[in-house]
Amino acid sequence: MRIVFHLGAHCTDEERLVRCLLKNRQTLSTQGISVPGPARYRALLRDTAIALKGQAANRDTQSLVLDQIMDEDQANRLILSWDNFLSFPQWVLKDRLYPAAAERVRAFARIFPDYEAEFHLAIRNPATFLPDLFAKQRDKSYEEFMLGADPLLLHWSDVVEDVLQHNPGVPLTIWCDEDTPLIWPEVLQAVSGHAPGTKLEETGELLATIMSPEGMTRMLAYMESHPPQNALQRRRVVSAFLDKFAMPDRVEMELELPGWTEDTVAALSASYQADIARIRSLPGVTFLSA
Repeated sequence: MRIVFHLGAHCTDEERLVRCLLKNRQTLSTQGISVPGPARYRALLRDTAIALKGQAANRDTQSLVLDQIMDEDQANRLILSWDNFLSFPQWVLKDRLYPAAAERVRAFARIFPDYEAEFHLAIRNPATFLPDLFAKQRDKSYEEFMLGADPLLLHWSDVVEDVLQHNPGVPLTIWCDEDTPLIWPEVLQAVSGHAPGTKLEETGELLATIMSPEGMTRMLAYMESHPPQNALQRRRVVSAFLDKFAMPDRVEMELELPGWTEDTVAALSASYQADIARIRSLPGVTFLSA
């Protein structure tokens, strides 16, 4: 069995992936894919990792944890999703992004040392990620939130390299949150590992948050009468309908943080593009792109 960790990050998925997979749990179960409810494992894994103090769990502990998480006697893949695997929101920044990410991910993976692990992570432009993350802070000023960090020096590639270094040989799949509406089926397939051609139900939640109801209805009707023959065709259809029916208030963000200007946002976006190129080049990374 392979243990699949969907790591978030914060301010990207907002639980949509696990909700969608849970709605398709019966279909996925026929393919040996186990999708337990988050309440069954999040606190359990956190407490177990703390108790292990970075050590590998023995077989009895592994069996005990799996018995509490899974209903199935056996599975090929076990899907675990939590944006706090890397860090809780208040500790995401300290001179860099997710300074404890690699250590935490390794600690969670070592709960299951007898099983193969697999990691999945969405990244996001710091120009939009930082304002959304700041909004999650409680009673913190901008200065307390940033802790003196320079936004231009916050790189996702540092997080990715650390995770790979502390978990050698473990596959890591990355995608940009900005691309998710266009590559949602590929993201679902990468995480769940379901067989090609599997039809998942209720996969439109993400697009419904940014596209008008009329647009969704017309797009689904178009796809019904003109089924896309491949992923590229589907992306082109979705992109065309988003161009016409995207809801401006859902896709345009107010980027208001103290001291930020349009030049700040432009510089952060340029740095992000360079960071993406660096991540793509890293051995062990599979990058999903639109």
